[in-house]
Amino acid sequence: MDPVTLVVGGAIALGGVLIGRMLPRRERRQPQQMPPQVAAPPQNANPQPICGCGHHIVFHDQHSKLCQAQVVIPGRWTGQGSSEGVYRQCKCQGYRGPIPLDEYYAPDLLNGES
Repeated sequence: MDPVTLVVGGAIALGGVLIGRMLPRRERRQPQQMPPQVAAPPQNANPQPICGCGHHIVFHDQHSKLCQAQVVIPGRWTGQGSSEGVYRQCKCQGYRGPIPLDEYYAPDLLNGES
C-alpha cells in the first residue's frame, strides 16, 4: 500500500471520531423495567381449584376425572374454509389441579360464652 492511501484512510477514521464526539449524544435508554407484579389475592380468599387445562374442577367428572368443558378449535387449523371455530371436548385426560379441602362445621368450644 502506498503512503497516500494510509494517510487518507487515517484522516477518514479521525474525521469520523471527531464528528462522533461533536454531535449531540443520544439519550441513554432506561434499563428495562420489570413488569408490574400481579397483586396477591387477599389472605381470606380460598385458592381456586384450576386444572392444568385451565378449567375449574366443576368441569371435571367426579368419577373418571375427565374434563367435560368445550373448547373452540379455530377453523383454519381443522381444514375448514371458514374462519369460525368448532366446539370440541377438552382433551384433558384427568384433573391435575389442587384438591380443595372439605369444609366442616366446628361447634363452639365455649358454649356461646366469650
